[in-house]
Amino acid sequence: MKHILSIAILLTMVITACNSGNGKQLSTELISNPKSAEKTGGKSAEITFDKTEHDFGKLLQGEVVSYTFHFTNTGNAPLLISNVNSTCGCTVGEYSKEPITPGKKGTIKATYNSKGHHDFQTRSLTVTTNTNPSSTVLRMKANVLTADKY
Repeated sequence: MKHILSIAILLTMVITACNSGNGKQLSTELISNPKSAEKTGGKSAEITFDKTEHDFGKLLQGEVVSYTFHFTNTGNAPLLISNVNSTCGCTVGEYSKEPITPGKKGTIKATYNSKGHHDFQTRSLTVTTNTNPSSTVLRMKANVLTADKY
């Protein structure tokens, strides 16, 4: 029975990896479910970020800035990022579609476009993974100044 479950998980990971380039979200239901972790011998991925918040400081309205969040898979199973959602179209998150093996590091690049914004701004990215809990929120903030206040 253990061998069948291991083969099913491996097959799911292979299919997921093959489909990762087609624009569809990766499913993490099997691995993020605590009951499935028990059935796989307690193996699970765990994502640990160096930091989850970044302050861009003062920006001139219209500036486009980026920050790269660094993380490590501190679990004992491959880490899969299935999606990175932003709070608005002005913020975009780029991430690797490849599994991150235990002990390895990865990044999520967050880009913020301040065009049309002013004053204090906060934005967030929600990272969905095969961990428990399955989502982590990354926050960014900036003080966007117009040309007359810069």
